Amino acid sequence: MAVSLAIIIILGLGADYLFRRLKLPGLVGMLLVGMLVGPHVLGLLRPEMMAVSADFRKIALIVILLRAGFELRRDTLNRTARPAVLMSCIPALFEIAAVVVVAPFFLQLTYLEAAILGSILGAVSPAVVVPLMIDFMERGMGAKKGIPTLTLAASAIDDVFVIVIFTILLAMEKGQQVNIAWQLGSIPVAIVLGILVGLIPGYLLYKMFLKFEVASPRRSIIVLGVAIILTWVEDLAHRFIPIASLLGVMAMGFVILEKQESLAHLISQKLKRIWVVAELLLFVLVGAQVNLQVAWHAGLAGLAVICIGLVFRSVGTYLSVLGAGLNFREKIFCVVSYIPKATVQAAIGAIPLEAGVPGGEVILAVAVLSILATAPLGAIGISLMGERVLEKDEVNVYRFKVLRDALKLPRVGEQVRHKKSGRVWKVIEERELWVRTPGEAGAAVEMVPALALRFWKVNDETRGQGKTMRHRYTPGDHSFELYWEIMEA
Repeated sequence: MAVSLAIIIILGLGADYLFRRLKLPGLVGMLLVGMLVGPHVLGLLRPEMMAVSADFRKIALIVILLRAGFELRRDTLNRTARPAVLMSCIPALFEIAAVVVVAPFFLQLTYLEAAILGSILGAVSPAVVVPLMIDFMERGMGAKKGIPTLTLAASAIDDVFVIVIFTILLAMEKGQQVNIAWQLGSIPVAIVLGILVGLIPGYLLYKMFLKFEVASPRRSIIVLGVAIILTWVEDLAHRFIPIASLLGVMAMGFVILEKQESLAHLISQKLKRIWVVAELLLFVLVGAQVNLQVAWHAGLAGLAVICIGLVFRSVGTYLSVLGAGLNFREKIFCVVSYIPKATVQAAIGAIPLEAGVPGGEVILAVAVLSILATAPLGAIGISLMGERVLEKDEVNVYRFKVLRDALKLPRVGEQVRHKKSGRVWKVIEERELWVRTPGEAGAAVEMVPALALRFWKVNDETRGQGKTMRHRYTPGDHSFELYWEIMEA
């Protein structure tokens, strides 16, 4: 398995670099690498790696959803709640309805088998959408109207809704008695319980980190461990009570951000480093699940069903964002953001075949083809269109993140060492400011972000007292990087 990991890391990083140089999303390159090195083409990945592929993909998805939670601000969620709820169900229903109408004609499936296929195709891929939306959020793009937050939140609930519909239809196909009202009622129950099982441990972790001095990397690992346990709890409880644990994962980050923003940023920064490896595992292994030969069997008929379903899905998405205060181009961006399919299709595409559904082979082939056709194109469309459509708010909180990254500044709680004297100081306070600076000759005064840090000279004998100093950093001021270095906890 070690060799398989090496292949994933080396080829995945190479593809990521190449595609970024071509101004395309790096994840597209990783997906293509996975298809090539997977068991269905070159077979370079060992069987034991494929055996644990689902676990690796789940952990990687948890990492990115945790990062998403640390980006969810209450005011933005309040503004986008209504369209997010509509986007979580209406586009999927439109797509399922379209597939039910056209799949019997193109693929010779029964109406119930077509509905099962539609429920598989109806899920958007959080693995593709969430990382791209986080990238936009970190750069402050679309922040004023909360467009990335809207898409991110809706995509998480969309999966819960679609999987419940899939479960109902599969049970009906197998001749089981199904209480449809109860099953549909389980959707809001799963959402509410999922959020609760995230908020409670998130709050307890926040209190624990306040009471006990835990090193920054360890805090992130603890949060990740608790998030993994949440998904395990969902697996244990699914027969008795539905829990949308992936929403709980995001809720953990949300509550820590609400309670103490500086702590949330520290944890998120460490998770960002973990994501470097997790991203490779997620997209290369998702690509490795794609059987090109199976996708080929779906043929043009399968592609036609996918395209017609996407057209209806796009109509549903557009209707969902009406009245959300978006202009036409921003609405089209939301439509494009709801195109990629990968995670859910890879996870449940083969279940009808395993369950003995007569059209199971056709359903699997179309599910695989949908990944091949929509994941790369959707990712490219989101990236290219987002750069042109999403507005950059000149005065927004995300510019402070850009400033901190550009100047390589520490966060509250981190220790820094003076390069010349060797003395150690700790950041104990941070203020985000907007300051006025004169523009070019004759230009108007410009508002720029600034970070004011307060440092305390570390001395165990005078803890809580001792010398402090303040410094304000503005764009272009690289004095911190010149004279200081951040100490790893």
